[in-house]
Amino acid sequence: KNMSDFSLNVTDCTQVVVPEEVFFTVAAAGILENLLILIAVIRNKNLHLPMYFFICSLAISDMLGSLYKTLENIFIILCKMGYLTRRGDFEKKLDDAMDSMFILSLLGSIFSLLAIAADRYITIFYALRYHNIMTLRRALIILAIIWIFCAGSSIAIALFSYEAATVIPFTILFPLMMFFILCLYVHMFLLARSHAKKIASLPTSTVHQRTNMKGAITLTIFLGVFLCCWAPFVLHILLARFCPHNPYCACYMSIFHVNGTLIMCNAIIDPMIFAFRSPELRTTFKKMFCCAR
Repeated sequence: KNMSDFSLNVTDCTQVVVPEEVFFTVAAAGILENLLILIAVIRNKNLHLPMYFFICSLAISDMLGSLYKTLENIFIILCKMGYLTRRGDFEKKLDDAMDSMFILSLLGSIFSLLAIAADRYITIFYALRYHNIMTLRRALIILAIIWIFCAGSSIAIALFSYEAATVIPFTILFPLMMFFILCLYVHMFLLARSHAKKIASLPTSTVHQRTNMKGAITLTIFLGVFLCCWAPFVLHILLARFCPHNPYCACYMSIFHVNGTLIMCNAIIDPMIFAFRSPELRTTFKKMFCCAR
């Protein structure tokens, strides 16, 4: 209680609260949109390709992020109504499970974006050998490794989240992976023109290269949206761990609900990018809705 009073005294910033109706509407929209992506890929055999499987992995990560924030909000409401206590054993286990889901969503998104970036890189610079390098079996193995690693890491981090030795590597991983993907992008775009000239003599090479570059641009949009939506929340975790009572940190943490809503907005925006940038997905959606009617 004394710590709470101190925190209130060191900052004049008012807590920004997102209405619960808005919160649940955004979360439901994100879950439904990503579910549509998964159904579209499953139903259309033409989409049974490594690239779309990696996109499905990203969609699952987005769904977990929206589900985490929804469950967390329900948990807070139940605590306010007196149905749950904040310090009970069951509530602590529930909180650890939700934290694990959050970390799983974040790690899954990062490594899914990395897999998509690697897939686009191979498509552009090893176009003639792409189907030999990135087979469907290898893509599934990569996804299995990613999710096993993310699941194990999320459980370990959630259980030892109060240790600085756990928080620091977790927070360092976020900018490190983003920097690696950014370097991959820069290398990709710098060599794209010279590579295009080398294969210009091949039939349909111009169309193929344009398609590959379109995929790289789509991935760049994904990365930009991901950074804008997740970086504020990751910064909140850092500030809450290392300077919770600093007036500037406390002022930033007053927009906690806004940062949480941004995570769920990412789950809404990604499927829109999928549908807008992929003609195959748009066609699949049209067929799905027409059959439903």
